[in-house]
Amino acid sequence: MDISEVREHLSTLTGVREQRREGRTGWYVDGRLVARQEDDETLLVRSDLEDREHLLEALPDTFSVTPRMEGHMKVLADLRRGDPDAIRAAVTAAWELQRR
Repeated sequence: MDISEVREHLSTLTGVREQRREGRTGWYVDGRLVARQEDDETLLVRSDLEDREHLLEALPDTFSVTPRMEGHMKVLADLRRGDPDAIRAAVTAAWELQRR
């Protein structure tokens, strides 16, 4: 999976807007972060903590968390080696979480 596929998926979700902030591309709904490109291989995705723990346990080759992120409602997705369907599902869940 690459960032163009992420962008394509996010374009199907109602109300999502792409913005550049602090030099990084992110996608927002109602002004709230859904996902952000960290680098060519990594996508940061919003996630409630319970769902994040499930993703980390079920798909450790796709999702991870840095020690600095442990207290935050975020998970990192590996775009190059990760499961594209799982990444799309996590992005959709983030969109649902962030809508008002």
